[in-house]
Amino acid sequence: MIQLINQTVMHSYPGMVALVTVSHREENNIMAAGWHSYISYQPPIYGVSIGRERHTHQLVKSAGKFAINFVPFDKSALIQQAGVYSGSEVNKFEKANICFNSGSATNSPILRDAYIAYECEVIDINSYGDHDWFVANIVQFYRDADKFLENGMPNFDKLTIPLYLGRSTYTNVNQHSDFVSHKIEE
Repeated sequence: MIQLINQTVMHSYPGMVALVTVSHREENNIMAAGWHSYISYQPPIYGVSIGRERHTHQLVKSAGKFAINFVPFDKSALIQQAGVYSGSEVNKFEKANICFNSGSATNSPILRDAYIAYECEVIDINSYGDHDWFVANIVQFYRDADKFLENGMPNFDKLTIPLYLGRSTYTNVNQHSDFVSHKIEE
């Protein structure tokens, strides 16, 4: 039975982790973000929460643009590294041997291992507690077509999606996961 407690407990996981990439004044940086979301489909708008003490925060704020990248489960160690090290102390791209191309719209790094990526231009920033919520128009989309079916759903024969459980632990969604469709017809 659920009980009342007197402490903060974060249980929004398991969840997908986005890799936020940014390029500003010839510095490239990458950060793992667990708090992110689509905000609007039309126009396409995405939001990401970044702690004000993070090196990425100042880079995104100054650049006014960033990219969101999603990588497969076999890159979960990369996700963890991007979230542990600070770009102010180490070049995370070199440390983890991350290959990328510069985005066509924002120049933000687009990871070659990503199965989905969005280039984003910041339209609003709001402060909530110890984080800022960056809201951005998605101005360019990228997708590895081999990882998706014709209907747009992931092809789990070719893609395993990582889910972060917390405490540096990951699980995955793959072809062995249970899938149930609950279509409600009126």
